[in-house]
Amino acid sequence: MTPRRRRRDLSREEIELWRHVTQDVAPQPGAVRPAAPEAEAPAAPAAAAAKPAAPAPRAYPAAGYTPPAPAAAKAAPLNALGRALRQRIARGRAPIDGAIDLHGMRQAEAHHALHSFILRHHAQGSRVVLVVTGKGSRLGEAGEAGVLRRSAPHWLASADWRAMIVGFEQAGRGHGGDGALYVHLRRRRGD
Repeated sequence: MTPRRRRRDLSREEIELWRHVTQDVAPQPGAVRPAAPEAEAPAAPAAAAAKPAAPAPRAYPAAGYTPPAPAAAKAAPLNALGRALRQRIARGRAPIDGAIDLHGMRQAEAHHALHSFILRHHAQGSRVVLVVTGKGSRLGEAGEAGVLRRSAPHWLASADWRAMIVGFEQAGRGHGGDGALYVHLRRRRGD
């Protein structure tokens, strides 16, 4: 028999976030909305209090730049790069405007880094970028290696990113092969 874990109390930030997320949600007919719990400030350990918090990286790198609305992205399907563009990139005849290497990052950290990278390059008007995930050395649940290698295509295909991405596909051998992706970015409106 496994021991039961004690439920932890929610922090003030978690409660405020929950209130913000659920403020527009109406309960089902006949249901009563439960009262939100009040937050008690948890006592922070002395070692954790001594560490300064790392500043969060800017999500929107260019002043005055706002990413495209996700609603417009739902209608835009993802396309492959096309044979001619892919060959030009693989042979070094078409430029790669930027590259990011996600090796050694945890999944959440890699997701944030990739999202910031895509936003920045879309704002700069880049056309093709390289995302290096690595092939992975540990086996996942399905017996496949590489958590980031499996996750990156899902992130790139999500509706929130679709307004910035035309398509993506596996990179050529010279750029990482199975462990990398070419990502074709959309042109910004007005460019």
